[in-house]
Amino acid sequence: MTGPAQFRGFLGGALAGVVAALAMTTLQLVLRLTVGLATTPELVGDRMAAAITIATFGDLIRFAGGYNELKQLGVISVLIGQLLVGAGIGGGAALIATRIGARRSTAFVIGATVVLWVATIVLLWPTLATHFNGLPSSVSRPVTMIGLGIVYATFAIVLLVLRRRSGRDVVEGTASASPSRVDRRTLLTAGVGVGLLVASGSLLERLKAKATFSYDGTRVDGPDIGAITPNDRFYVVTKNIVDPGVDAGLWRLDIAGLVERPQTFDFAAFTALPSVDQETTLMCISNPVGGGLMSNAVWRGVRVADLLQTAGVGATAVEVLCHAVDGYTDTIPIAKALEPTTLLAYQMNGEPLPGRHGYPVRLLVPGMYGEKSLKWIDRIEVVDRDEKGFYEQQGWGPDFVIPTRSRFSGPDLRQPLAAGRPVHLVGQAFAGNRGVASVDVSQDGGATWTPATIDYAGTELTWALWSFDWTPTQGEYRLAVRATDRTDAVQSAAGRAIVPEGARGLHQVTAKVAG
Repeated sequence: MTGPAQFRGFLGGALAGVVAALAMTTLQLVLRLTVGLATTPELVGDRMAAAITIATFGDLIRFAGGYNELKQLGVISVLIGQLLVGAGIGGGAALIATRIGARRSTAFVIGATVVLWVATIVLLWPTLATHFNGLPSSVSRPVTMIGLGIVYATFAIVLLVLRRRSGRDVVEGTASASPSRVDRRTLLTAGVGVGLLVASGSLLERLKAKATFSYDGTRVDGPDIGAITPNDRFYVVTKNIVDPGVDAGLWRLDIAGLVERPQTFDFAAFTALPSVDQETTLMCISNPVGGGLMSNAVWRGVRVADLLQTAGVGATAVEVLCHAVDGYTDTIPIAKALEPTTLLAYQMNGEPLPGRHGYPVRLLVPGMYGEKSLKWIDRIEVVDRDEKGFYEQQGWGPDFVIPTRSRFSGPDLRQPLAAGRPVHLVGQAFAGNRGVASVDVSQDGGATWTPATIDYAGTELTWALWSFDWTPTQGEYRLAVRATDRTDAVQSAAGRAIVPEGARGLHQVTAKVAG
């Protein structure tokens, strides 16, 4: 076969490979929407997020223009990568067919597909237990592997069918096919591709409608913050593109690892266990000084200590490694797990947990940043070694203990105030699991302090709401706020960046007062 004919054959094969990759993508999206099987963009994103450093993670977020933008860029990149791999395999198969023969070409497609499947399993192994409908962890990894095998097999089958239909004359190495006949077959392949592109685009739109982009990063701000945060205003941070939609009928909780009596609970059995109601504030490690990534709710749940004591914790236990249905993992010290305030919650403010807050069950670890309070938890594994959770692998930490924090939340001081007119300053203070004893406000950047009023003291596990009535005179003021916890430790004025331990320091705002 001549060079131009070989090139046409290569292009035809590449086109068939792209169409086959579109068929694979379409099937993946169908399986994601119907049975919760994780897609390759989601698996690749999670694997990369846990493998890169904090510095690289931050650089990527800045490059993309934000975390949600980075998620979208990741999805697009992996989808394009799939099409390019498909084009490469299809084009390679066409060249092999013209030089060696159709049988070798078929063997190449099958072999390349098997290699891709095995490579995917090896490279993405830590994420393969992900199942967004809540399939039990004991079977979710094999199901994901089988699902990947099915979608990859679909790629191979579609590619082989399209190669056969695109012209046996080209595949067998002859030049008898007329250009018009080849063009018709190319148009047929392209038509199939357009149909699959439309179908996959429609499915992507359905997934986008469920995506986290509209609520990831929800903050609680403003002067009207109450003691208990309504569920729909509670802050949200998630690693997911689309959060799990767990079927409580499928969900199971496993208590495993170094325990004498492993336990498994379905949702009905779990919610029948003795429970407690507990008001607890959560805060994200990414919350900047003065930020609104913290909220307070009343939770109902089961003490983790009760579950572990029933299971019988081994004498060599060091940590509890917790797993969630979305592939997220994190750890807490065994002593923390055995504290009576560490809960597995299934209600939030008197209602079942909302999906974005971990339905059907989430972990609550008072005193530690929210990253430790896993949503959609389905497995608690007692281990005798130091394990690294999802974000710990990036370098976050090491202890995740919340320092004492306080902030102004109202009024908006960006506009000048009027001299002699009373101003009602309000805000929140939070000290992890140490409680807030008092709050002070400074009008001179921290040189002098005046006690504020505690309007809601809360408990050791919650924030406190404070207020300060101020009648300023003309001038410019540097307002600052600090809290003292119930151990009499005063909030540190030493500043600390968010990365890697969480921000620390005094919240300060400038107020201009006109005469």
